Amino acid sequence: MKATDIYCPAAEDFLWAGGIENTFVPQARPGHRPLDEYELMGHYEHWREDLTLARELGLKALRWGVPWYKVEPEPNRFDWSWTDRVIPFMVEEAKIRPVIDLMHYGCPFWLKREFANRDYPKLVARYAAEFARRYKDLIGWYTPLNEPIINSLMCGMRGLWPPYLKDEKGYIRIMIQLAKGIVRTVDAIKEIQPESVMVHVEATGLTRTVREDLAALANEEKNRGYLCYDLVSGRLTHDHLLFSWLVRNGASPDDLDELRRNRIKIDVLGMNFYPQWSTKLLYIDKRGRLAFRETEPEGDGFTELITDYYNRYRVPIMITETSAVGNEEIRHKWLKSSVSMIKNLRETGVPVIGYTWFPLFTMIDWRYRFSNEPLENFYLELGLYRLNRENQGKRWLETPLVARIKDYIQNPQAAIGDLKPRRAAAE
Repeated sequence: MKATDIYCPAAEDFLWAGGIENTFVPQARPGHRPLDEYELMGHYEHWREDLTLARELGLKALRWGVPWYKVEPEPNRFDWSWTDRVIPFMVEEAKIRPVIDLMHYGCPFWLKREFANRDYPKLVARYAAEFARRYKDLIGWYTPLNEPIINSLMCGMRGLWPPYLKDEKGYIRIMIQLAKGIVRTVDAIKEIQPESVMVHVEATGLTRTVREDLAALANEEKNRGYLCYDLVSGRLTHDHLLFSWLVRNGASPDDLDELRRNRIKIDVLGMNFYPQWSTKLLYIDKRGRLAFRETEPEGDGFTELITDYYNRYRVPIMITETSAVGNEEIRHKWLKSSVSMIKNLRETGVPVIGYTWFPLFTMIDWRYRFSNEPLENFYLELGLYRLNRENQGKRWLETPLVARIKDYIQNPQAAIGDLKPRRAAAE
């Protein structure tokens, strides 16, 4: 499949993908620890072994991130020594299509105020352009920035990651900066690689309410989920549902207009969905305040969510992260039901072109950053492979999900079928 042929109508072209957790938040403050998933789980050292397992699994694609803070240790001085070994192996030997996470959270140490720095959009685009120039013969698919919503929550609303802003004004300030950075990153790469494919990955979810008087609030929450997609694609005009909220909380109308004028085309919509975490119930708590809690742990709304995003943006969709927490029976049930739902969607003409079980391996729970407990207390088992904690034999142990994924990959027609033409009634 060519990079530009992104609709993947035939079952055999479907992108079965995995991902290696690559959160990078290297900055620390008193009471916090650096969070670099590659370092904590040994990927910097064991990358060849990790990528070989991905190849043996039969994956066609892999979400894989670049640690910006390591490859640009000083402003405009780049060190590609590690990526120069890993990326050619992934492409030429493992025969896997990388979907490169250029920004999976953290900024370099030298970028003061991180995402809040006025020069962030320019500097992240410069880094992206340097990467594209170096690897354009190997890389064709990129994620400019992973999960703007989570970035804005952790860095701008909750003050847990740098630059440690808080409240809605902080959230909006970070979100606007991220959107500007995405637009400039896409423009920089497209100038170098016009046929490159941008997979715009967001933490998508549903908001429910059983109260009629909260329906308007649930609808507003739904639109907040679209925020970054709407910003970068020029949909956030003065009559947008969120325009007043944005401006009242510090967004400049001129900045919003600049984003509208410089809008980019969304090539692929990357949707992240975790059944136990991605659907919220909006309710009034015992103190009479608005509150949220997780609901629908079996992911019943997955089909509805995908359909909703497709109807809004009308571009190909890739499931860029999904998995389930719990015992192997729970995880297997979600794998089976989610793939079945994608097959049903493709039969109605919704162009879901890929599916990513994320992560492939044991990862470190982000709570590690805020604790002084030992690393082993934070192993999070979402992957197809789990860490061998006995320190003998293989580093990774297969879960029963490996055999199921292999069967899907080897029998794509039965698993997800061909993409059918969109039914007129669904339009």
